[in-house]
Amino acid sequence: MSTCLWAARGQVLAYETLERAAQCLATARLGGLQMSAPVFNLWIQVRGDGWIESREGRFRLRHGDWMAFEKESSPLVQSGPQGLCVGIALDTAALESLQALSDGNLYAGRGRLARGELRILFRLWRKAAQSDGGALSVRPLLLQLAEVQRDLAARVRRCPGRSRSRKRQVFGRMQRAHMYLEGNADRVVRISELADLTSFSSWYFSKAFHALYDESPQTLSVRLRLERAALLLRTTSMMVGEVAAATGFDNCCSFARAFKNHHGVPASGYRVASRAARSQAVNDVHALA
Repeated sequence: MSTCLWAARGQVLAYETLERAAQCLATARLGGLQMSAPVFNLWIQVRGDGWIESREGRFRLRHGDWMAFEKESSPLVQSGPQGLCVGIALDTAALESLQALSDGNLYAGRGRLARGELRILFRLWRKAAQSDGGALSVRPLLLQLAEVQRDLAARVRRCPGRSRSRKRQVFGRMQRAHMYLEGNADRVVRISELADLTSFSSWYFSKAFHALYDESPQTLSVRLRLERAALLLRTTSMMVGEVAAATGFDNCCSFARAFKNHHGVPASGYRVASRAARSQAVNDVHALA
């Protein structure tokens, strides 16, 4: 019997209670799931694209992307017209069984999957979705997910704290702050917001964040905003001033300086070069055809 909760073809469902150790979830073709239950949840974009809105911000999911959220995040997961996004919700017991089995854990965060990893995870997810939802039935999927997050797990050792459990706790809060910066790349995020989000002092948060990610929260915020600006220049017809405003810059002059320092070319030149590269790629495809 399948234990998967599906939302498809414009249907939006609320997921309010986890009735088993693990629950497989999926959204497809404009379907949406609102995660109201306070559980850890992880999502994989298997086909097409989708969007996630959570307390950390708004995120675009493309084919091969994954995202994981702590229980406080309450994400709304929405698939695009041709999208398929699969997920799993886990209770505390399921996460603890993973720690006991592999001395590992699952963390909030996001990343991309190689093609082979995506195939393996989707196959394991389908097997789990057809099971009874017990801890044993989802164990292969959880072990593979922990392997996908091996880079995140390696960072835990760099967290302040004397015990492993304390390091994991600090890392979970830092990851949530990192995701908050990614989800709010349209504005300036202040240190006080991030400190409140993690329940740390501003001084402790800044020190721990830099130790973990090798850059300050302010530096990461600017970099993410400039990367978003580059995406808008490539994919929209917004004027440069509109792009500056959409990425949290007060005026065009400060945006122009920051963009050129980061990308090496002015914003207008970047757009021209991007369009030329796309045109050349299309011409190359036609020539091969």
